[in-house]
Amino acid sequence: MERYFKRKSTEDNISPSTTDIPESSNENNIESILANLPGDPGLRLRISEYDPNIRDQVRRAYLQRELVQPRTHQFPYTSFAGVQRRFNPKWFDDFPTWLEYSISKNAVFCRSCYLFKLEIPDQAGNDNFTSKGFHNWKKKCRLRVHVGGPNSAHNQALLHCEALMNQNQHIQTIVHKQSDQARIDYRTRLNASLDCIRFLLRQGLAFRGHDESEDSSNKGNFLELLKFLADHNEGIKDVVFKNAPENLKLTSPDIQKDLVYAAACETTNAIMFDIGDDAFFSVLVDESRDISVKEQMVVVLRYVNTNGQVVERFVGIKHVPNTTAISLKEAIDQFFSINGLSISRLRGQGYDGASNMQGEFNGLKTLILKENESAFYIHCFAHQLQLALVAVAKNHIQIGSFFCLVNNVVTIVGASCKRRDMVRERQQTKVMEAIQDYELPSGQGLNQETSLKRASDTRWGSHYGTLVSLVNMFSSVIEVLEMIVDDGVSLDQRGEADILLNLLQSFDFVSSLFLMKEILGITNVLSHALQKKDLDIVSAMALVKACKQQLQAMRDNGWDAWLDKVSSFCGKHDIDIPDMNDIFVARGRSRRRVEKLTNLHHYRVDLFIDVIDKQLQ
Repeated sequence: MERYFKRKSTEDNISPSTTDIPESSNENNIESILANLPGDPGLRLRISEYDPNIRDQVRRAYLQRELVQPRTHQFPYTSFAGVQRRFNPKWFDDFPTWLEYSISKNAVFCRSCYLFKLEIPDQAGNDNFTSKGFHNWKKKCRLRVHVGGPNSAHNQALLHCEALMNQNQHIQTIVHKQSDQARIDYRTRLNASLDCIRFLLRQGLAFRGHDESEDSSNKGNFLELLKFLADHNEGIKDVVFKNAPENLKLTSPDIQKDLVYAAACETTNAIMFDIGDDAFFSVLVDESRDISVKEQMVVVLRYVNTNGQVVERFVGIKHVPNTTAISLKEAIDQFFSINGLSISRLRGQGYDGASNMQGEFNGLKTLILKENESAFYIHCFAHQLQLALVAVAKNHIQIGSFFCLVNNVVTIVGASCKRRDMVRERQQTKVMEAIQDYELPSGQGLNQETSLKRASDTRWGSHYGTLVSLVNMFSSVIEVLEMIVDDGVSLDQRGEADILLNLLQSFDFVSSLFLMKEILGITNVLSHALQKKDLDIVSAMALVKACKQQLQAMRDNGWDAWLDKVSSFCGKHDIDIPDMNDIFVARGRSRRRVEKLTNLHHYRVDLFIDVIDKQLQ
């Protein structure tokens, strides 16, 4: 128990430590001290002699007791200048909140000053009312002097006593509560901002608005979404915008960027944790320019997680000064270093067919293979199909002209909203007529409203969608072109529409349209299969082989079926069908010194078989 009192050591003035006492023992000793506190004010230890950790407990224990005021005690007399005087019990009524009497010392004490004595001797009455005791019975005025004015040491000690007994009003408790409330408000505000940021990131939406001022009707996605949350949640409404501190609103652009960066770091760390420290992985890299014409490198990691599933994760976009192999290699090394990845665990690399990627001597794949021979390179199948299905097909003069013509048709028909609406309206009318005539089946998901789709060189599957939409909307497109020829704004526009109209209503265009539609249709299943995340190289090669077999079967046995489809389409739209036994006449070419071939030979050998052979090769 003595460990809880300050004692003077014979060597130095130190307080014995209590850290070596078990916790249960400490609690028992504290209870023992509080239970044996002296009741007589003259026998009490100074508060400063108690360990600082238990002083408030000692004070509270004394305050919970009644004041020591033995009113029935026979108070002894003391001689003052020949006059016998003693303590008057009525003084207890005059000072009922603090005055105590010590029988052992025949003196009075101030309980408040004893518990919270300030180091202001002149005002507090020195130690007369705390440790020595006051017993000059002929000078009662000294008691009133001890009380003093409103800011006296005695009254301050009395306030400390009241605050100790009422912890809810204690200044430290109030500060602590305010700190806790500020912390709760901050977390609510932060979680609301994070929820908005997570939603915008997941949906790929912009954060900032054109006008984010107070008077703006649309302050941008982030602020508007945060306002929406506040309007539907009173807890959030109480801590955001005007109800938040001026320097802690968590809505500034810098804060938004910091939160986005933090979210990106946490996402990347989660991916790295999923990969593990000793797992193998592959890297997929591609580069492109953003809207500000800055060259960027996209990095995707492919690995097998702990559940045995093949996982692909987009892990970042890295700005590179140029797209040389050395620059890309440095960017990859830097990315690996930041995220704790080792190039020795790299087991595959996939890029497009550009020379800076797959160059045999200085390409990116070669630089990585020099450091890790196990990082096998695989040419991106999507890029291979782009080259095989479109780029190679365009090497055929007629197919190349066909794709240029399709692009021009999509451009002129979709040049204005008015023309697009006209195509949709006419197509909708024709679909309704076909359904009424039972030429088209009806049902959920069928005959959806559509428009001409523009093909993209980087999305090779889009070419198939463009051709399908053109076949389905052919008559509507013809009608719109005729309208442009008759009512076009400018002469150039009318002339261009007239040329396209004549070319579209030709057997050459229709034959090329159906040929490429058939070829791209066969490979469309392959295109979707190659985009599956769980596809392995063996399955991919098997799918490519099956696709080649279908193309070969079309080459060997598909001519008649293809010609029937073309002829039927031409007959439906009043397009002249040439006699296959007549001599083929090429448009815009001199007939002199040209080998005379039949139409059958031209369309079957020079077009049908030749284009398919280019794909198979």
